[in-house]
Amino acid sequence: MTSPLVIPAMRSGAVVLEAAGVVREYRGGDGALLRVLAGVDLSVRAGEMVAIVGASGAGKSTLLQVLGALDAATAGTVRIGGRDVPASDDVAMAALRNRSVGFVFQFHHLLAEFSALENVAMPLLIAGRAPTEARSRAAGLLAQVGLASRASHRPGELSGGEQQRVAVARALAVDPAVLLADEPSGNLDHQTAEQLHDMLASLVAETGLALVVVTHNASLASRAHRVLVLEDGVLRPSGREPEAV
Repeated sequence: MTSPLVIPAMRSGAVVLEAAGVVREYRGGDGALLRVLAGVDLSVRAGEMVAIVGASGAGKSTLLQVLGALDAATAGTVRIGGRDVPASDDVAMAALRNRSVGFVFQFHHLLAEFSALENVAMPLLIAGRAPTEARSRAAGLLAQVGLASRASHRPGELSGGEQQRVAVARALAVDPAVLLADEPSGNLDHQTAEQLHDMLASLVAETGLALVVVTHNASLASRAHRVLVLEDGVLRPSGREPEAV
């Protein structure tokens, strides 16, 4: 059976995320220029899981924010789903981000007063989808992440792992071209983290989703097709042989 998450562009194995010569600089409080990213190049295909590792403070979260159009690059280009991120236009950048990128963070950021189903449906309602369509889509996604029976529960009634699964389902609600995850299991115990890692790897394999994950967790990184190290502001291969996609 074809997964409800798969879209034609994903089935083709096309490149869905590209970065070329990405630089990100900040002006410090003392006026000095701090270069966090110094010319990052990256290409990610549908059905590929890429892990980005590196020392704390290396700029991994900054890179993910630039790749996901949450932050604009100082120089260089980013393309999502074949479209250039319009770094000089905040409104257009937000529109592309909301349509083409799903985000999962270390903390789930679910809305406490809404049920799991309502949390997952929220991005669709904000995008203007009909309530019945949004709820149907949300129910299907919760089933996809193994939480069909927990749809009516509020976040406070769910375990940490279940909350993070809801966050993953919510990130997938609008059929994004790519899912970006920043330490998604960093707040979970070992067993729950392993269950989340298995689920993310399965989603990539079964749906053709493109996933870029920033992590310090060696077990999660081991599930990726490629592991890249962010060091001195650039991405380098980890030395591990890439797996077939």
